[in-house]
Amino acid sequence: MRVRAAISIPGELGVTEMKLAPCPDTPNCVSTQTDQVDKLLSPIPYTGSEESALNRITQILQQMPRTKIAKEKHNYVHAECRSFLFRFVDDVEFLIDDTEKLIHFRSAARVGYSDLGVNRKRMEEFTRKFGES
Repeated sequence: MRVRAAISIPGELGVTEMKLAPCPDTPNCVSTQTDQVDKLLSPIPYTGSEESALNRITQILQQMPRTKIAKEKHNYVHAECRSFLFRFVDDVEFLIDDTEKLIHFRSAARVGYSDLGVNRKRMEEFTRKFGES
């Protein structure tokens, strides 16, 4: 039996004044723009143009299993990553700051409390892959 997680996209996603949404109080989120130390990861530095950074982000996302790009614009990408077994959705967002040459991100479970570290592992792996290019 296949269980489908049909939860709509949270309204707080996106960018406001060059900031991604804050992480909730639950432990199922990581971000480069949070003041919650246990959820904080470092932004990804890049060289080159904003366009080349965006292309690299989308290239890596397209290689990730059960991941689809939901929205893409000049400095922002929103992707949905589904878990293997229950198809729960995690929202992954990227914000390119071309002035500072940094890529900020946020990865959060759409439902539930704990994600058993999945979002942290995903973004650490993404950061590693981005650095390989």
